[in-house]
Amino acid sequence: MSQLVVRFLLGGTIVSLFALLGDLLRPKGFAGLFAAAPSVALTTLALTTFAHGALWACVEARSMIAGEVALAAYAIGCVYFLGVRRSRTAPTSLAMLALWGTVAFGLYTALLR
Repeated sequence: MSQLVVRFLLGGTIVSLFALLGDLLRPKGFAGLFAAAPSVALTTLALTTFAHGALWACVEARSMIAGEVALAAYAIGCVYFLGVRRSRTAPTSLAMLALWGTVAFGLYTALLR
């Protein structure tokens, strides 16, 4: 079976399971946490493990964690500057995008290289 077919079937199954989990949880705000991103990450890690081995999947998982930390810095900065300080949207988004890039590149050079 081609890798695309496996990715489609496995990804669709995991997305459906996460959607069901998100539907069962309260408050509904948690539903977004269990949308596509976790299921795509799990599918990617499973396929990477089968195709390239566990060591390669470990590198992929560390990269995903570093990206999540950078995204968390972006999100926390957006919440603070937009919600607390009432800053303008476009400049804040651009500044936080620069923050995301800085954190991601810093983690890459410090931990993943």
